Amino acid sequence: MRPRDLGEFAGQTHILGPGQLLRRAIEADRIQSLIFYGPPGTGKTSLAQIIARRTRSHFERLSGVESNVADMRRVLASAANRLQNKGQPTILFVDEIHRFNKAQQDVLLPDVEAGVVQLIGATTHNPFFFVNSPLVSRSQIFELRPLTEQEIYDLLQRALKDSERGLGNLKIHADESALKHLAKLSDGDARKALNALEIAALTTEPDTGGVIHINLSVAEQSIQKKAVVYDDEDAHYDTISAFIKAMRGSDPDATLYWLAKMIHAGEDPRFVARRIVIHAAEDVGLADPMALVLASAAFQAAEFIGWPEARIPLAEAAIYIATAPKSNSTILAIGAAMKDVESGRTLPVPEHLRDAHYQGAKRLGHGEGYEYAHDHPGHFVAQDYLGADKRYYEPTEQGREKEIKERVERWRAELTKARKKERPS
Repeated sequence: MRPRDLGEFAGQTHILGPGQLLRRAIEADRIQSLIFYGPPGTGKTSLAQIIARRTRSHFERLSGVESNVADMRRVLASAANRLQNKGQPTILFVDEIHRFNKAQQDVLLPDVEAGVVQLIGATTHNPFFFVNSPLVSRSQIFELRPLTEQEIYDLLQRALKDSERGLGNLKIHADESALKHLAKLSDGDARKALNALEIAALTTEPDTGGVIHINLSVAEQSIQKKAVVYDDEDAHYDTISAFIKAMRGSDPDATLYWLAKMIHAGEDPRFVARRIVIHAAEDVGLADPMALVLASAAFQAAEFIGWPEARIPLAEAAIYIATAPKSNSTILAIGAAMKDVESGRTLPVPEHLRDAHYQGAKRLGHGEGYEYAHDHPGHFVAQDYLGADKRYYEPTEQGREKEIKERVERWRAELTKARKKERPS
């Protein structure tokens, strides 16, 4: 059921719709080097085959799984000879180009740069991470998206009617609910949906009239558990990014969805727990100090019990953080202090704050003039603790931090008065 032309191609209207760049390039046979990037079953190889049928260029194919450097050099030498003697350019399609290591990809670069071949690469991995930068910079990147449920439903209907390439030569009655279930559970993967339909058709006994009835029960058995697209690169980091941003954005429902996706995909519970702990300090901070306590407890619990029970303490901590008041004053404060340490002059420790517990410290004047805070009213004394006028921590009025702000402002006012007495104008 692989599409033979753009008319049969399903989805990807953002790059193949009427007037879109890639469609115009294919129809005009003006293909430059391309990289198709997207999840399985979205049409990357099909697009390459459509280009192969339409182009006047010679078309060669290599596989990132099966091909080696010798195969690459043979194809490139033939392409150079063809261009020189016949004036015919070559389009080289490399399926799963991310499987080539850096050295293998480097073999392609001179001929791509010289125009000996126009490269079409197909990959399920982000090319900006897995394809050499020089190849990426010389190629147009087109991201293919998962198909919609309606697009996959239409493909299944087409497969049932097509007697040449599909299942049209069989007497099949497929319930609408069954096809919609396959379309939904395939998660945008056309290949998975068609494979499930084929399994359903070929393993279901016909009735007395010779009709194969594919109902919802048969469809559920044919596709089994939904396989979430979740690899070690984009989907992994994009999902955790969405999870963190949902917590930061105070949306507990979105937070739980992204957490559930990671749990379903088998993410390491310690990785999820670490992100929750970091978020508790970074984005909730002192607006609710209990967030970090709960996040740390969830980390320990998740590490101790593992999946599937770890989902409960992790969900508890994630919901708590999503619904807590937010403050990023802590990360801003430490960031400002780090910047001063890295780029400014290093401040010496004032004499009265230096360690005075060792023999001879008093002779150096260390600790002289230091006042013990607990000996003063309110357990506070205004004295210089830095040796410079610096302010890094700016408390907000969020949650518990509002109380902290009141205390800090009162103490800072007293410190300012003390400095003025020490340094009269």
